Amino acid sequence: MDKIWLKSYPAGVPAEINPDQYRSLVHLLEESFQKYAQNNAYVCMDKFLTYAELDACSKRLAAWLQSRGMAKGARVAVMMPNILQNPIAIAAILRAGYTVVNVNPLYTARELEHQLKDSGSEAIIVLENFAHTVEQVIAQTQVKHVVVGSMGDMLGGLKGAIVNFVVRKVKKMVPAWSLPGHTPFKRMLADGARRSFKPVKLCHDDIAFLQYTGGTTGVSKGAVLLHKNVLANVLQNEAWFGPSLGNAPAGKQLEFMCALPLYHIYALTVCALLGMRLGGMNVLIPNPRDIPGFIKELGKYKITTLPAVNTLYNALVNHPDFASLDFSTLKTANGGGMAVQQAVNDKWKQITGKSIIEGYGLSETSPVATCNRADEQGFTGTIGLPVPSTDIAILDDDGNILPLGQTGEIGIRGPQVMAGYWNRPDETAKVMTADGYFKSGDVGIMDERGYVKIVDRKKDMI
Repeated sequence: MDKIWLKSYPAGVPAEINPDQYRSLVHLLEESFQKYAQNNAYVCMDKFLTYAELDACSKRLAAWLQSRGMAKGARVAVMMPNILQNPIAIAAILRAGYTVVNVNPLYTARELEHQLKDSGSEAIIVLENFAHTVEQVIAQTQVKHVVVGSMGDMLGGLKGAIVNFVVRKVKKMVPAWSLPGHTPFKRMLADGARRSFKPVKLCHDDIAFLQYTGGTTGVSKGAVLLHKNVLANVLQNEAWFGPSLGNAPAGKQLEFMCALPLYHIYALTVCALLGMRLGGMNVLIPNPRDIPGFIKELGKYKITTLPAVNTLYNALVNHPDFASLDFSTLKTANGGGMAVQQAVNDKWKQITGKSIIEGYGLSETSPVATCNRADEQGFTGTIGLPVPSTDIAILDDDGNILPLGQTGEIGIRGPQVMAGYWNRPDETAKVMTADGYFKSGDVGIMDERGYVKIVDRKKDMI
């Protein structure tokens, strides 16, 4: 097909990316651990974690997981908000040769039980605030190994103890729970330090994540994201945003504001993984609903990029303290997850000087499939152009490609498209065309420049 969108690409953005330069997502991460060892990788509640510390802690956790005797490819669930233990756990699970199952910590017992049973998870790493939910369902699942963390685990002795006291006793945010045989996160790290980590040979076709869809059209399904899929999307985002982010000044680094939850594929790829690829620092926000607290955190750092959803942008611009922040280092504000409203974009631009760059994708596409140009100065009302190595086609009800200018279902083809739904070949067959397009369920139209606009949702939301 004729890739008409390429002529609309900004200077410096390639038509294709090359995932073959890395054997796996772990290969890419370990390169960053070495290359940026002394840089800060994450900060949360004023506690910094360097790439070297992330390397060491994730290696310890990986060694501990391997000592449990699980086979390569075993599923390990992570049920945590944006705290330092989260990226440590994700890196460890991948390095140990296992598959990450991201779990929303706010899940009900019924939702959690479905996801643990469906994925066949054998282990779970959970924050104590949500351990009571695990307690309710664990007997009905295959989970044999439980690691329980606390908000203060990584914050240092005195500060960690104070934070845990406040969370447990003052704010009473930890309902009573009992999980006999569980391992505390800090004890697990100490135990892992005494064990030997065995590097695992991973390839593009190994499964990195089971990313559960929101269940918008029925029961929640696990999108099988291979190392190749997520690796490709990290490189696609780097290619797309690289020219606009540029290189950090000497002695400085790119700073990513990670307010969206890491259990969601958007923040996982566009904040955590892209940030580590670029040697940046992610500022982790455990509770972005606390807008005054979030604005206070924004004021502490020289943020380069702030990915968010429309509702969060709207809450920020309508808070009286937001306009007093310094936005001189902000290069990009990425909007996804839902449509960005023009009124929100206009107010954001009035305050920050930058437009919100709207993109589009799904759990099934790791997630980014299209994005507006990073140098866009106005509001396009579209979801932008296909990112490098991605084909977008507008399909009829039979999966055939429609002529330009006609309305139909948005089809996505590229290295970031999932391998299928976990143990659901019937559901996979419904969404994949014979020539490799994933049928998104969204109805759209492409113009002569290659820009795509969503006009409807094919499947009713539940």
